[in-house]
Amino acid sequence: MSTPLSDVAPASTEFLAAVAARQLVGKHRVFAGVGLPTLAVDLARRTVNPDVELVYESGICGAQPEGLAEGIADSVLVSGAAAVLSMPALFGYVLQRGHVDVGFLGAAQVDRWGSLNTSFIGDWDKPTVRLPGAGGAAEIMPNAGECVVVLRRHDPGALPAELDFCTSPSPVRAHQEDPRMVPPGHGVSTVITPMAVLRRPDKLGELEISEVHPGLTVDDVRAATGWDIPVAEDVRETDRPTVEEVRLLRDEIDTVRLYLR
Repeated sequence: MSTPLSDVAPASTEFLAAVAARQLVGKHRVFAGVGLPTLAVDLARRTVNPDVELVYESGICGAQPEGLAEGIADSVLVSGAAAVLSMPALFGYVLQRGHVDVGFLGAAQVDRWGSLNTSFIGDWDKPTVRLPGAGGAAEIMPNAGECVVVLRRHDPGALPAELDFCTSPSPVRAHQEDPRMVPPGHGVSTVITPMAVLRRPDKLGELEISEVHPGLTVDDVRAATGWDIPVAEDVRETDRPTVEEVRLLRDEIDTVRLYLR
């Protein structure tokens, strides 16, 4: 008997969260952010990976939240957690020692190599938009086993040929600056957008189109990307969320619509 699939739009939060959750199959420890990554890791725990261990930038390890976290220091993350560390201990002994499998990162811009901009859009002297900055992303990028980014836009502004500013350099950029420098982590391995799933299989390579969402074509994705993005040999259509995944997101995970839009 086949599993009923939902018809939610590919640009919807439910679709993006379900696709993001599936990236955690077989992963152990995840450095999670707030917002859409919060939905994704909670959904993963209820579906594809009940044993995933959550780590938050505020120092919380092994979080077992009973409710939806509104921030990285929300009290629901502390109750039942395996440990609460200082931020220097978390970054020094957990992240930099290679104990994080996946880092979930947000960004305003991603380039072909997986470098991120979370600082500003526009000119350095007169930016059109000021953004929050790196947070822990500059440390998560080189030290997590891999990084997953979820974008709510797919256009040349979000995926430009050149970033307006590089907040978190990919291993490629670090290697270009100094060939002796190859960070231990893979950097961004996966970018999930409202149009496609982009993957970067080679640690020193560039992103390519791996999956195209239902109703769209490879040509649609290429036209909306700011560079001549390559296409994987085995590109396929992205699997739709199941009806049950959407129900969990709406009726059990984010009942107050804090992150769902």
